[in-house]
Amino acid sequence: MAGTTKPKRRARSGTLQHSLDEIETDSAHHLAGPFRPQTPLSEVSDSRPPSPKRVNGRVSKQTKWDRSLRWAVVPSSALKLLLIPVVLWANWELLAPFVAKGLPNPFAPLLFISHRVPDSPDDDPRYAKGYADLLFIAYYIIVWSFVRQSITIYICRPLARWFGIRSEAKLDRFGEQAYAVIYFGVMASWGMRIMSQLPTWWYRTEHFWIDYPHWQMIPELKTYYLMQAAYWCQQLLVLALKLEKPRKDYNELVAHHIVTLWLIGWSYLINLTLIGNAVYLSMDLPDTFLGFSKLLNYIQWDRAKVATFVVFLVIWTYFRHWLNLIMLYSVWTEFDLMPETSKRWSPPDGVWMTWWMKYQIFIPILLLQILNLFWYILILRILKRAVTDIKATDVRSDDEDEDEPDDVKDKDD
Repeated sequence: MAGTTKPKRRARSGTLQHSLDEIETDSAHHLAGPFRPQTPLSEVSDSRPPSPKRVNGRVSKQTKWDRSLRWAVVPSSALKLLLIPVVLWANWELLAPFVAKGLPNPFAPLLFISHRVPDSPDDDPRYAKGYADLLFIAYYIIVWSFVRQSITIYICRPLARWFGIRSEAKLDRFGEQAYAVIYFGVMASWGMRIMSQLPTWWYRTEHFWIDYPHWQMIPELKTYYLMQAAYWCQQLLVLALKLEKPRKDYNELVAHHIVTLWLIGWSYLINLTLIGNAVYLSMDLPDTFLGFSKLLNYIQWDRAKVATFVVFLVIWTYFRHWLNLIMLYSVWTEFDLMPETSKRWSPPDGVWMTWWMKYQIFIPILLLQILNLFWYILILRILKRAVTDIKATDVRSDDEDEDEPDDVKDKDD
């Protein structure tokens, strides 16, 4: 019939199209949600009364378990814990020459990297891995908790209010993304600096394998690796304690953090730190621009958000796809460049590269590429919507959506 509009085809449940549609319209998804149209800042009001027990925008239940983990949410509590090893270390340094001369400081492994290679020169020290690394990671989990909470509470929340954000949910999300931008920006810059000191600069992949095992690490590389491990342990703790308001993909994020920690630990254990540094860099740099574009969306700088998102798309394409494919090609074609003496399973000698380890390395990176391709499709869809709806507004924010009952949302929609 003339003038009759053809109904839109509904994607079948279980298809890739259906999955993408669900994610793109899900206000509680960690990637798509923050790019939905925001409530005009002038119309936002925070109707919730202030609470003396509110920490980082959320009420803290004073159970015995919560009190024991107070350091994870209260910066002053974390700082007290951090100062104890510092004071003990300083006292040992001052008193040991008189009462325990020649004994190593037992508190040093908490603050500094351990297991220096004895015969490495002072002007080019090298470090191996060891059990004391676990003490370093444990201490810096508390350090990252202190840094995270201090930045989000004392810097990001006041900054968000200065931009006109009043919703508690948005204040929390703004703080989370700002902290992510700072962390990934710093770690990406640090990772690039470290790679510039290694033979793998810039993604000279043959050196992933030449002279393996690379178990004698430069100090910065070892510190960088353990700092990454401590950060991801702390982030897993954030999810477990629900310091960030759980999104609908909460379980997937927990699984992602567990897999990330497994990859960090495994690559560190089998002395593949050079390729590990390359993978870190390819992940951290795009995440910096992703978080920044989210911040611009929260403060409703729409045109800047789209421009930043386009830059992010280019960086994501290069780092998470092109460089990822280069690393996959290296694992498949350059694996045999390692010395013949290293192609065996002998942990005491620092070598683990028996023939089947090639596939143990290749498959996780391939799965990472497949996951990145899925996100890539979603990112392209988000960009398209951002360009076409740049001036669109909504009567509520994505975070406020999450707090409303489903029947209220349906009426609004």
